[in-house]
Amino acid sequence: MTINCKGNLIDLSAPKVMGILNITPNSFYDGGKFKSESDILNQVEKMLFEGATFIDIGAYSSKPNADFVSENEENNRILPIINLILRHFPSTVISVDTFRSGIAKNSIENGACIVNDISGGSLDENMMQTVADLRVPFIMMHMRGTPQTMQKLTDYENIIKEMLYYFSEKITKARSIGINDLIIDPGFGFAKTLDQNYEILKNFELFKMLELPILTGISRKSMVYKPLGSTAQEALNGTTVLNAIAISKGAKILRVHDVKEAVECVKLMDKL
Repeated sequence: MTINCKGNLIDLSAPKVMGILNITPNSFYDGGKFKSESDILNQVEKMLFEGATFIDIGAYSSKPNADFVSENEENNRILPIINLILRHFPSTVISVDTFRSGIAKNSIENGACIVNDISGGSLDENMMQTVADLRVPFIMMHMRGTPQTMQKLTDYENIIKEMLYYFSEKITKARSIGINDLIIDPGFGFAKTLDQNYEILKNFELFKMLELPILTGISRKSMVYKPLGSTAQEALNGTTVLNAIAISKGAKILRVHDVKEAVECVKLMDKL
């Protein structure tokens, strides 16, 4: 189970860690934290040193009811950061978190090598063809609606069955146009209630029938801290617990804010 990033095959038979770099002012946990070039470079260096295989850069907050960001603004936020990182850490494997094909294309042309789309191509009809033309791995997440509307779209008859159907359709379309490297993301917290998130985690191993690497993005989300009556700032321990469960059920990439703890989780789970 490998993906091709700039000609380098990354083996996902053992789980890998993806470090989150939000360059938005309003992300739910670390919004506005990394404002200067030195802040950004220090954080990237820290995540790479701690064992991140990928750095995922996002310039448009996808938290519930997030503010709209124009494509021009997203472009102006993300491209200088990709170039900055690659000037200082040229071997960094950068994933770009965007649902816009134009941003994906510009980012890949500037040195990123993975497209991570929260909508799996649903919010931009040109996304899949763009990814196919760029010949890069594509992370397809499950979501309904948009970040502004998704929390009103949580009515499912059978959420697992409907998600498997959603991914089957996406995979068929992606394969038909020549996307070779696909990763699926169940999209914890996106158009899902708290109980639905836990139903997905409980049945996580069912997604292995799709025969693709599975990414899990649980890090510091409300599904971690709300049952504990705490906050995102206090959710590291709970995040690690749920990441361990996800690995035990087949997760191959952990997308996290806290790389060191996630890498330790992977190492200890490997001992089992």
